[in-house]
Amino acid sequence: MRNYKNKKKRKNRTKTPSYVLKLQFKINEQQEGILNKRLEIGRKLYNAILGHSLKQHKTMIERKYYRKVKNSIIEINKKIKNCKDKKKLKIIEAEKKKLYKELNSIHAEFGLNEYALINYTTPLYKPFKKNIDNKTAQAIASRAWKAIDKLLKGEADRIYFKKYNEFNSLEGKWNKSGLKYDGMGNIVWNELKIPVIIKNNDTYAQMALQDRVKYCRVIRRLIRGKYKYYVQLVLEGIPPIKVNKETGEIKRRVGIGSVGLDIGTKTIAVASDYSVKLFELCPEINNIYKIERKLQRTLDRQRRSNNPSNYNEDGTIKIGIKLIWNKSNKYIRTQNRLSDIKRKQKVIRKQSHEILANYIISLGDTILVEDMNYKGLQKRAKNTTKNKKGKFNKKKRFGKSLANKAPSMLLTIIDRKLQYEGLELNEVDTKNVKASQYNHIEDKYIKKSLSERWNDFGEFKIQRDLYSSFIIKNVIVKNLNSIDRENMICDFEKFKELHDEEIQRLKELKKDNYKFVSSFGI
Repeated sequence: MRNYKNKKKRKNRTKTPSYVLKLQFKINEQQEGILNKRLEIGRKLYNAILGHSLKQHKTMIERKYYRKVKNSIIEINKKIKNCKDKKKLKIIEAEKKKLYKELNSIHAEFGLNEYALINYTTPLYKPFKKNIDNKTAQAIASRAWKAIDKLLKGEADRIYFKKYNEFNSLEGKWNKSGLKYDGMGNIVWNELKIPVIIKNNDTYAQMALQDRVKYCRVIRRLIRGKYKYYVQLVLEGIPPIKVNKETGEIKRRVGIGSVGLDIGTKTIAVASDYSVKLFELCPEINNIYKIERKLQRTLDRQRRSNNPSNYNEDGTIKIGIKLIWNKSNKYIRTQNRLSDIKRKQKVIRKQSHEILANYIISLGDTILVEDMNYKGLQKRAKNTTKNKKGKFNKKKRFGKSLANKAPSMLLTIIDRKLQYEGLELNEVDTKNVKASQYNHIEDKYIKKSLSERWNDFGEFKIQRDLYSSFIIKNVIVKNLNSIDRENMICDFEKFKELHDEEIQRLKELKKDNYKFVSSFGI
């Protein structure tokens, strides 16, 4: 799951804004065979680079001076965490910079940086230069480096090699040679020329193609059991503004004012001057998820019936020996169906998030959201606890919900769309604001359990998530760690009116047997 917090890093890497235009190839069998061959060559190159990097990494971690530097970094990070004196903190941070420079020099010594991997790739791709050009080989090396870099930073425990038919994209690094768009509706790549489909009534694509093409990416997708091929043109600038063909009105407008978002693992509450809403994230995929689970159970049954010798008597897979897995034709068909269902789920989820993001941006130009650690929510609980009945609670947390609903993806999309307008998503300091605990009438913080879904103000009740979004909306933008209570008091009556309208709308939906997420409290 890509995290929207990396926006500062992205800004440093790209000097100009970019967007992607996806077009389908008009391809014949011969061209399809060549593309498949090149994707397979790309896979082998990628795996070869990873294999080399892992050997170098294994050698490096055996060195005493490397372990000494790593231990020093761990200790100095602890000092920074516990240090409260600003003068001492500056000295410690300077020491930390020196240690990281030393660590980077050790990485360079063992060829574990992007440029070293690109140099290592040069002699590897030469035998395949009729199929893979220099810039595409460099892009494969850069892709492998991203995986290695995560291992070096401790963001990943291990690296996975690509299996046969799992490597489904190749890209260049510029549009001057190798894999490039010729400006005449064709992708040209080492004597291979494939036209792309640009419809006459597709005004968006025609407007987009007027921008400069930075580089191209070829993609293969398995759709309903057949491969289809696309090109992604990474274009310079911002996407063309979409206009309603019938009315001529601009489809995506940016509103004026502040918008507060209280986003959870499955839901999002939105509060603005004009609207207060409570939504379930991408509810369209709920039925698809049920189908996916059934297919996974079918696959498990077929796998067990095809390979009974690979399982122990208690049903667990045998460990310590190399296992050969047999796949029946029915198993492969089920596998393809599952792959297609996951593809649909991904497309529908992204489309749903795009629509919701457009709606949120239309409410205001200052959008505030709590700073959430989604990776932390994915992890299992460390402490073993018991419930009231004395049974052990599950250590699983929100991994499945986050994978299904992808709340971080929604924030990434909102941030991307705001950047087109020269704006950005404002991340509120969760620890200082404590939106779920604050009571603006009494001006104090009251802790609540997750099961409490309503704030009781005596004469009336306010839904917890909607009230949190109202609090976040009134956070002071200059510092993002304090609440403007006076403004909350002024706007509360209007908020309560919009809140009651939304609750009534949700209750009407419930009468029609619409099933809500339990956190709605309705």
